[in-house]
Parts: sequence; C-alpha cells; structure tokens
Amino acid sequence: MLRLALFLFWLLHWLPMPVLARLGDVLGRLAYWVARDRRSVTLTNLRLCFPQWTQAQRNALALAHFQAFMTGILGQGIAWYAPVARLRRVLVREGEEHLRAALREGPVILMTPHFFGIDSAGSFLGADFDLITINSRQKNAAFGDAMQRRRRRWHRGTIFMRQDGIRPVLRALKPGWGLYYMPDQDFGPRESLFVDFFGVPAATSPALSRLARLARARVVPCVVHQDFRHSRICMTFYPPWTDFPGRNETEDAQRMNRFIEARVLEQPANYLWSHRRFKTRPPGEASPYGR
Repeated sequence: MLRLALFLFWLLHWLPMPVLARLGDVLGRLAYWVARDRRSVTLTNLRLCFPQWTQAQRNALALAHFQAFMTGILGQGIAWYAPVARLRRVLVREGEEHLRAALREGPVILMTPHFFGIDSAGSFLGADFDLITINSRQKNAAFGDAMQRRRRRWHRGTIFMRQDGIRPVLRALKPGWGLYYMPDQDFGPRESLFVDFFGVPAATSPALSRLARLARARVVPCVVHQDFRHSRICMTFYPPWTDFPGRNETEDAQRMNRFIEARVLEQPANYLWSHRRFKTRPPGEASPYGR
C-alpha cells in the first residue's frame, strides 16, 4: 500500500496545477458528504467563530474548505518529486527580504499558521534555506519515514518529532537558521493558555514566546496561500515582530491569535477548520463537539 500511495503521488505531480484544482473540487465535494465527523467539526468551528453568518454561508465555506483540503493533498507530490526549477516557479515569495534580513541577525522563528499548502511551501523553502521543522509521529511508521525522506531530499535543515520536546530544537536553532513553526492548534490543557480566537476561548500554546526568548530569535510571520488554479503557492513574509516577547505570555498569545484572525479573514476557505480547535475547554465547560 505504501508503494502504491507514493507511486500515485509521483504520478499526480506531473499534472498541471489547475487540473489538480479541478480534481480537488470533485473529491472535496465527495469528502464533504462522506466525512460526516470532519464536516460536523468544521461547521461547529464556523458557527462558533462566525455566529453572525447564515447557515448557508457556513455550509458554502465548509464545502470550499474540503475542496481546498483535497487539492492540497493531491498537490503534495509536487513538493516531494518536482525538480527545484519547477518549485521555484510555483512558489511565489512576497516579502522575502524580511526573512533574509532577520536571518543575517540571528535565528528566526517563522510563525506559520495552518493554511493549506504549508507543508508543500515548507518543502519548497527548504531547498534554499536551512529550516528546522517539527513533525508529529504518524500512526503508520513506514509512511512517516517515507514522508521524512521526501522532505529531506535537499540534504539541508533538520526535522524533530514533537514528542522529542523543546531542547533539541533550541540546540539546533542557531544564527542563519529558521524554525518553521505552526503554533495554532489545540495541544491539550498541559501548559496551554486560554486566549480568545474569534471571540472563543481557545487553548493556545505559549511556546512561541518561550522559544523566541530562550533562543533569542526574531519572529517573522509567514502566511501561505495555495492557488492551484493559477499554478502557484504564495508565501508572504511579514516584518519581524518588535517588542516580542512582550510583558507576559498571555499578551503574546493574544497577539499571535489576533494576527492569525486577520489572515483567516483574507482567505477563510484555506484555513484548517476541520481541526478540533476548541476541544480543550475551561473547567466546567462542555466540548462543543458533543464528545
């Protein structure tokens, strides 16, 4: 099965990106109806974050979300198998001067929210920069190993497992290196702060400000926008945050969430709404997902 899956990704990477987008639309519509649990999670998140919208608006965005999700999966083979010349044509980098200037001054944390295309964009970027990435262990160990081999195909940068903790990351994060860091998920109650996300208390990791403080690293926000219909994945680098870390971790986490909220409003369908972002609740509050 593993060889078959990798072979399919290899085959798909030859297709033009607009064709992959059309296939993603079809498969995304199918997944929207078949994956009832994920559809329910997505619609619950949209109801919590956008109570002012009509149900029809939320349904339409949820469908577009599934279509973007499937398009991103179909396009993963481009990141794993396409030659570097094609990757550099596909990846549009805006504001790259902010990243390069920050790297000249020391280590950098690329604060990258969960928009579709982040895995592909990170693989593309790793051809030109020394990046540290943090992965979760896959349930299928063989598939996880294969993914890591494809991500390491440039023979630069390094990958750590989330279960390894923060210490190896800090040792590797040195001047000229960047940490490709995705902090906007619910990792459970341990060491999480409850900070609003679209007005809803969300368990938010304070690790971004801790890493920045311990590594003396600059935080450069990085936002990905996959646009397969126009054969590109856009990566926008913002100016490094000043006065970060700030006075306390709660304010830092709220600053991060406010930034992500603004970017979500720019491309709402491409954000990872199918993640149980609000599964961890304050004491005494029931899960909005009904379990």
